[in-house]
Amino acid sequence: MKIVLLLVCLAALGAVLRAAEEAPAKGPWKAFEGGAFAWKATGPLVGPDTEGPNPQVSIKDPTIVRFEGRWHLFATVRWKPNRPVGTQYLSFEDWPDAAKAPRHILALDSPYCCAPQVFFFAPQKKWYLIYQETDKARTPPFQPCFSTSETIGDPKSWTKPQPLLDNVPEKPKWLDFWLICDDAKAHLFYTSLDGHMWRCETKKSDFPNKGWSKPVLALRADIFEASHTYKLKGLDKWLTIIEAQGDRRRYYKAYLAERLEGPWKPLADTQQKPFAGHANVKQDPEWTTNISHGELIRCGIDETLEVDPSDIRFLFQGASDPEYRGNPYGLIPWRLGILEMAK
Repeated sequence: MKIVLLLVCLAALGAVLRAAEEAPAKGPWKAFEGGAFAWKATGPLVGPDTEGPNPQVSIKDPTIVRFEGRWHLFATVRWKPNRPVGTQYLSFEDWPDAAKAPRHILALDSPYCCAPQVFFFAPQKKWYLIYQETDKARTPPFQPCFSTSETIGDPKSWTKPQPLLDNVPEKPKWLDFWLICDDAKAHLFYTSLDGHMWRCETKKSDFPNKGWSKPVLALRADIFEASHTYKLKGLDKWLTIIEAQGDRRRYYKAYLAERLEGPWKPLADTQQKPFAGHANVKQDPEWTTNISHGELIRCGIDETLEVDPSDIRFLFQGASDPEYRGNPYGLIPWRLGILEMAK
């Protein structure tokens, strides 16, 4: 009798373990197996500051973390009439407060400082901003740079820009820099507007600006810019989302890998079956036909950039067809909204 009871208990335990293993295939997790994503969009949550003597044209390229009960949002802003660009900081408790949050332009001493990424680098107990900056005193002038702070909520606390790489390629073709770490290394990804995504690496102990390897090709596909890479919590996989353009619209593709070194395999990589695009985003009312340069909302703050596949949200920049197609790029009135996975 005892043997029968033991066998029953073992069978029940096996069923529980099998159910646990199969759980990621249910609900929103299932999208990461078949690449079939479906979203619903908010309306615009943050727009450019159009008041005052120097009104803004757009707010774009957002990066965001949740820390100590508040959202900390950094984004590129453009002004008119001469259209310089800068990095703006906003902090608020919840999204209904976002549009009313005080705005602070970071004093990074550059006329071109944009496309930021924020994270907490745990080994050094510092906040980092990675961004692209132009400084004519450097060769080449356009490089990935970084600033640090010990207090993310103080926009005056960020250090002046420092070059990230210690072995800058000659005549590089690069844009939209993105930093992510595994247990041993820091990896820098960027794109070159020609269907290529590149990667270089250094030891975490040498981060931020020592020991960087030569860049290697990470991915070749019909891709454009704004590659962002994350660790998928509970799946032991890495996700790269990357912007593409087709039919004169911006949308996002997605690729998976088991290591940051790749190889990267397509997950949702067409305009008809995108990671996020006009084809799979519901809106009421419709305000954007472009799903452009955005940031997945992370479940942590550190350098591993972990996101929860069961609770994916995507903070993105959007614009309608007339706004996107009818203006020079620097005058497109980008606003920020959020995509949530449809149930």
